[in-house]
Amino acid sequence: MDSSLYVLVEDLRGVDAARILAHGVSSITVGAAYHRARDVTPHGRSRVTFRHDGVHFALDGHFDGLRLVPPVREGADEEPLRALREETRALGVALHGWGVFLHNTTLGLAFPDVTQENCFGDRAAPADLCPSHPDVRAYAVALGRAIARQGTDSVVAESLHFGTFGHGYHHERSFVDLGPAAEFALGLCFCEHCRHRVPGADQARDVAARLAASVLDGGPPVEEIPDVLAEFARARTPVVTSLVAEVADAVAAEGSPLTFIDLTGAMKGYADGLPTGAPAAADAWQVGIDPASLAGAVPSYAVLCYAQDAGRIAEDVAAYRAALGPDTALRAVLRPGKPDTASAEHLAAKAGAARASGADTVDFYQYGLVPLPVLDRITGLDRTSVLDRTSVLDRTTVLDRNAAHRLNERRRGSR
Repeated sequence: MDSSLYVLVEDLRGVDAARILAHGVSSITVGAAYHRARDVTPHGRSRVTFRHDGVHFALDGHFDGLRLVPPVREGADEEPLRALREETRALGVALHGWGVFLHNTTLGLAFPDVTQENCFGDRAAPADLCPSHPDVRAYAVALGRAIARQGTDSVVAESLHFGTFGHGYHHERSFVDLGPAAEFALGLCFCEHCRHRVPGADQARDVAARLAASVLDGGPPVEEIPDVLAEFARARTPVVTSLVAEVADAVAAEGSPLTFIDLTGAMKGYADGLPTGAPAAADAWQVGIDPASLAGAVPSYAVLCYAQDAGRIAEDVAAYRAALGPDTALRAVLRPGKPDTASAEHLAAKAGAARASGADTVDFYQYGLVPLPVLDRITGLDRTSVLDRTSVLDRTTVLDRNAAHRLNERRRGSR
């Protein structure tokens, strides 16, 4: 069973594939295209690493004729992806190419018109490229194809959906208690392309502006999202589904499958590993994601299980499995350290909960961001018995789900 460790190119310097795989995984997911960040990298060549927007490979005509062209990162001429691909092939393991698609501050600052436009007409989220914009859609398709052409065994797509108000730039300040509804309203896009593609945009924009203005003018924060805004947000899901399908088709034409990353779990639990409310699958519509529709567009779906509680992970994974159906591979991504995980035993319980609830694979995020002793928690997982150690689900349920997965595998093999 494939399990993967996410790693970024800057963290590979001086590290070969065998060293990464020694942490107890069977494949590597490498950041072929990433976004700017400042990261504490405990065991890296630099202990604090500044990352830039861009790709770690030569463009080689992949974006010819397009308005949006990704920056090429320093060191791309050394072909780090090719070197890693050769190492993984020699070891007989898979290499997945991970790309951040519509979260790119460099492109957003250079071309503000392709970014999300809020209810006041502000282009105040330069990191969030709008999936309705035709130039953005063409860029996303080209990026997926370009990553596939690096020889990766699959393409892993992050941020291939609408953005949120809380993550539109690298340094953000608000001394206003916006509350959930106004924050949601400010994160909606009302650019000309969204207004053309999404029904009810004009009414939703008026409601969003009134709601946000009332809070900004000193009124109390509002908890409940108005129905008209929820309906508008749900009506955006075909925009995302169709874009993901286009990228998946382009990737498949290069002989590679697409894994779609659903970031809803990170929206809920990124800061503290304590997500609340409905399962992540039930809130994915807020960024234009409909898991059930996407199940028909992609062969593989990854969910970020950023939670301390194994029971919460079981609930989230089960909800995604129900939405996706039996035929879409489901990958659960866990953080082996802070703020989610306290010990190897804790990680084993959460991995067991994910597998028992319907995840085909448990992956781990992220090699360069955690100390080596934390990575040792992955190494210590006994994958043949991890399900037995879960304290969340009883053994009967575990065995029933295993039988169902074996049946699905037989069905796939007969097609």
